[in-house]
Parts: sequence; structure tokens; C-alpha cells
Amino acid sequence: MASKGKTTLTFHSGILTIGGTVIEVAYEDSHIFFDFGTEFRPELNLKDDNLQTLIDHRLVPEIKDLYDPRLGYVYQGENQKEYANTAVFLSHVHLDHSRMVNYLDPNIPMYTLKESKAILNLLNREGDFLIPSPFEEKNFTRELIACEANEVVTVGDISVELVPVDHDAYGACALLIQTPDRFITYTGDLRLHGYDRGQTVQLCEKAKYTDALIMEGVSISFPEREEDPKEIKVISEEDLIQQLIKVVNENPDRQVTFNGYPANVKRFEKIVELAPRTVVLEASMAALLKEVTGRSAHYYYLNDSPIIPELDSSLEISYEGLITDNHQYLWQVVDRFTNLQGGGVYIHSDAAPLGDFDPQYAVFLEMLDKQKVEFVRLACSGHAFPEDLAQIIAWIEPKLLIPIHTLKPEKLKNPYGDRYLPTRGEKIVL
Repeated sequence: MASKGKTTLTFHSGILTIGGTVIEVAYEDSHIFFDFGTEFRPELNLKDDNLQTLIDHRLVPEIKDLYDPRLGYVYQGENQKEYANTAVFLSHVHLDHSRMVNYLDPNIPMYTLKESKAILNLLNREGDFLIPSPFEEKNFTRELIACEANEVVTVGDISVELVPVDHDAYGACALLIQTPDRFITYTGDLRLHGYDRGQTVQLCEKAKYTDALIMEGVSISFPEREEDPKEIKVISEEDLIQQLIKVVNENPDRQVTFNGYPANVKRFEKIVELAPRTVVLEASMAALLKEVTGRSAHYYYLNDSPIIPELDSSLEISYEGLITDNHQYLWQVVDRFTNLQGGGVYIHSDAAPLGDFDPQYAVFLEMLDKQKVEFVRLACSGHAFPEDLAQIIAWIEPKLLIPIHTLKPEKLKNPYGDRYLPTRGEKIVL
């Protein structure tokens, strides 16, 4: 009598760090991976983004038969198992989950929600978002298979349901993974304080009593920091919009500009809808908003920006009109900050540079100060607050909790079962 197969988990990367999650679930001759990004280590100042460079600096893991064979990578690991069925799943478009998708073997299918596919293609419209494939045009984005919410994909003996969750990247999903002997939940990145809180609640209902909960823990990674007088405390996405409206109303007759992370489409949509001035977006952001939500917005081009034919030309505002305005517009600024008016206000809302751990952040603040532009930070985390992480665990009651995507996994507790803290590259049998 043949022995039954066993489900295994391999934690290729994303352990004791934030980002770069690559985890493998395998059952007999089938296996799946999630996600396919890189770790964020700007301090390394790498000379290039070649695959071997990334592997040598441990920003991506060594994996057999997953990378594009044309890259010339030679696997140096110990695993020699062959699989009949392979697939990769993308939980959302943030670079620490998606940046190396063009390095994936073109013959391996990659699945994501349809919203994430649309956003990724638009963000990489100019080829400057993802690591480019050396074998394609600069603006190439590898093919992703677009899935509907709660669609189930079968990969050999493994089935995967893509369940939408609340995150600051629109189109984010968790994965409910069924093998013949185990039920596994991967949360991706999620929270309870955005516009789609109900989606996260529904995930918890679907994941109830899961055998293994592989869960992000970004918010427990950092100690409490001193309050920044330039940062307005925000408790939810709705609160952020109200605070932004307050800043605009308190600054009549001053130029007011802002920027945010483009994948947070719902935040941009609410700013366009509710701001007390006419909102003007950079053209590619206006195109992204139109494609994903159907909402049109005023927009502008910089002088060397390519024309986007999908945009309504009647909504275009000239750049020259924006840089001389001090009362009519609230406009998104993504470049050429030195053109801003002295005495104006700039609202930094989870945009690049990304904060204290980004070496460019201090440089950026100094530049605005020299311009005499007031800096206001309005941030709202895409990750569940510590108390909400505990609530999510309480709703799910997992038999086994596996904290990842965090610097402090030991701070995440499981009162309802066991907890396991994996190491990078470790393989376990469930």
C-alpha cells in the first residue's frame, strides 16, 4: 500500500525581515510559491539588479527551476526534486512582493487578482517599476493570469482560493490553500482600518481553524517612536482624508501639493472626490485611477512626459498653471520639487521616499526646507495595528501560527494553538 503524501512548507525568504516573501507549499509532484518580490536594502547600493547580484546579496533566494532559464542562473542548492505542476501567486503589487516577476520562468503561470494585474501593468508602463527583463522591451511586464475575487485555482493536488483583503495596495489578496491533508492560510499584507475592512473580516471567517496561518507582522517590528511634529496622527484611511481636508482648508492662498503611493488607488479616489480644491493628478496616476475605478480626474503632464491617449483632453491642466497657482488646485507632485513655490505646503502621504529607513528621506526633507516648503506627513499604515493582528488571530483560531514579514516574530502570540518561528531556507512537514 502506497504511503500518503505530506504537505511541506519551505521558507525561502521573507523571514526576520520586512519584504521579499517567497514561500513554497508542496504536495507530492505539485508545488506553488508566493510571492515574488525582493528585500528592500537600499543601503547596499548595488551596482546592478542582475539575478546573481540579488542572490549573492540574499535579496532573493536560490530556487531550483523557477527563474527564467535565459538568465543563465545555475542552482547551487541541495533540493533536486522534480515537480510536474508549478505555479506562482502574487498577493499584491508592492515591490517587496512583485519586483522580480520578470525574472520568473515565462512557462510558469503566475496568478493574481484582476485589479492587481491592471495596476502592475500600469505602474510599469514606462518600465521603471519592476526589474526589467533583459530579453524584452523596456516596458515589458510578464503575463499574469487575472483572477476574480474568491476564484479557486488548481495546481495538481493543490487548490488555491484568492480572497480579497484590506491593504493600502488595491487588489490585495490572501491565499486559502488546500492540499489533500492540510488547510493553509497565507494572509499576504492586510489590515482592518481601511475602506475594505469587511474583506479582511470575511477572510477570517473563511480561514477559521486553519491548520497553519502564515501571517505578516509588520506593525510589531518597531518600538514606539517619538512623535514627529510634522506628522499628523492618523487612525484610518477615512481619518486621513479628513485630516488632508483640514490641512487644505487651513492654508488658503498657499500652494498645496501632495503625493502618495500610486497603488493605493482608493485613497487617490477619495482625495479627488472630497478635497475642497480641484485635484490635479500626474497623468499616469490619472490613467491608473481611470482604469481601475472608472473615475476621471484632472491631470497634467511634465514637458517630457508621454501622452496617454486614454485620458480626456478636456481635463488637462497645464503644468505652468499649477506651479503659479496658490488657491485653486490641490495637485500631485512626483518630480521637480524645486519648482514649488516658497511658502507652500507639501503633504507627504505614504509616498517615496519611504521614511527614516530610506537614505533619501533626510535628503528630501532638507531639499524642501531649502525651498521653504512646509512638509506635512499624513501616513496611514497598510498593515494591521498590533491589536488588530491579535484580533485577526482570535477570529481565525489557527492550529498553528507562523509569523513572517516581520523583524520581531516572537511578539505575535497564538492563544489557540501552536506557534512556529521558521528560519530562512527551512523546510518543514505539516
